[in-house]
Amino acid sequence: MKPPQDPSGGWELEEALDLQWAHAMAPAAKLILVEAASNSLADLLQAEQVASNLVSAAGGGQVTNSWGSSEFAGETAYDTNFTTAGIVYFASSGDSPGPSYPSSSPNVVSAGGTTISRNPTTLNFLYETPWQSAGDGISAFEPRPHYQDAIQTIVGTKRGTPDLSFDANPETGVWVYTTTPISGQTGWFIVGGTSLSSPALAGIVNVSAKKLASTDAELTLIYGGIGNATFFNDITSGICGPYAGYATATGWDLCTGVGSPKGKLGK
Repeated sequence: MKPPQDPSGGWELEEALDLQWAHAMAPAAKLILVEAASNSLADLLQAEQVASNLVSAAGGGQVTNSWGSSEFAGETAYDTNFTTAGIVYFASSGDSPGPSYPSSSPNVVSAGGTTISRNPTTLNFLYETPWQSAGDGISAFEPRPHYQDAIQTIVGTKRGTPDLSFDANPETGVWVYTTTPISGQTGWFIVGGTSLSSPALAGIVNVSAKKLASTDAELTLIYGGIGNATFFNDITSGICGPYAGYATATGWDLCTGVGSPKGKLGK
């Protein structure tokens, strides 16, 4: 049964963002929209299974999730929802400091956020810094996965997030078109948040043509490219996190992970 329309138009704008920016990054990809009956965890995970089955039946690919919640005891029991063979899962790291679930699951690519700075006259790219409202941090419950062994001096025995980042600051966001009224208005809106990061990064991985069989394989590849300037823009200026207590650093950091992608290589 199709869920009812959100009277505020907010969820429809969210769907427009996901579809349009996955398409913008991967214009030849087949896109499948799956709507949960509600934003309860049970309904969201049921929709996750439907999406996994559909993508698997289509030969594999990526599943992107622009939802999340605060971490909770027992979350590890739900990690198997992101393990269907042939699928790489993505999840927004959140729009407030600290880790969130399912972004913190080791079976998901945690999609963090940056701010893109441009020349106000020419619009030429200047530099990239963390988006200070993006979710980030070390999980309280998820153990460190093997692909993060190289950063154990930072994360210790727990899973660190994010893994990879994309422009998410609404002040430097992207254009999205919707025919559903938002405060009585339709048309073009500038939208941001890590809800942008997840579908955009999933689209970039889709066009990389590597067709990896799991999130684990994808993240093993990504972490193997830490510090590779051909693969990633390593963001080394800025702060983030709870009380702005994290700082960027060369390589992986708690603000932006390995950084933002450069083209199709390394992912």
